[in-house]
Amino acid sequence: GSPEETELSITLTLRMLMHGKEIGSIIGKKGETVKRIREQSSARITISEGSCPERITTITGSTDAVFRAVSMIAFKLEEDLGAGSDGAAMGRAPVTLRLVIPASQCGSLIGKAGAKIREIRESTGAQVQVAGDLLPNSTERAVTVSGVPDTIIQCVRQICAVILESPPKGATIPYHPGLSLGTILLSANQGFSMQGQYSGVSPAEVTKLQQLSGHTLPFASLGHAPSMVPGLDTSSQSSSQEFLVPNDLIGCIIGRHGSKISEIRQMSGAHIKIGNQTEGSSERHVTITGSPVSITLAQYLMTA
Repeated sequence: GSPEETELSITLTLRMLMHGKEIGSIIGKKGETVKRIREQSSARITISEGSCPERITTITGSTDAVFRAVSMIAFKLEEDLGAGSDGAAMGRAPVTLRLVIPASQCGSLIGKAGAKIREIRESTGAQVQVAGDLLPNSTERAVTVSGVPDTIIQCVRQICAVILESPPKGATIPYHPGLSLGTILLSANQGFSMQGQYSGVSPAEVTKLQQLSGHTLPFASLGHAPSMVPGLDTSSQSSSQEFLVPNDLIGCIIGRHGSKISEIRQMSGAHIKIGNQTEGSSERHVTITGSPVSITLAQYLMTA
């Protein structure tokens, strides 16, 4: 088995964030383009539902199939959105792909003191940028790759090689554009990532969520006042829950300069108070206050 042969058997999943215009280009009239890309690359390609301006395109298959699909997508975007209809004399306008990658894998991609990402830039000639911030309500980052199709494809290959060598650590909360809180909670409680990328949640899931949390859930996407839900004013349902965290783990939850705890507060919408260390005790009291949903989410994020 030469390395090429063994590589074929690996299944790779690549998620890309696209704007409406790019999605239109990839789907094509009556879905002809995406159908052709699926057939010719033999990769599975799904595009997230939802009315938000951003959608996620998921490509799954053998590494070869995925690269074939990526290269067809890159050339298609160049053709439709590149140099403009007059084939502008300025040569080919660069194409940009935005990959969505679990933050825990981005470290290997950047490398010690940025060595790995520099090597990828130099050897492919593509521009590669790893976003500093996590994508909203997720533990993933956007990795932006720009250049002419050939350089982008080489670059994506190298990125995939790194990702395959360093699997994600811990739980990944996948990024869903226009996500409602229920979807995260569902994936949180189940410990799986939802492949459907729903921007809404089906009635069956709502029931399931209500069983999991033991409460009726407000359906409002994060960042909106949950009290907009008719007949359900979550502010009145604020409650508190205490739990103990071993001293040696409290650091992971607080993070560097409090970065982790503020991320958990922000994502869950709960108030979190960490008690002072008491002498002779090996644990710290953590008090979480908020709606039942935000408490569940905060607890999940801390455990993760």
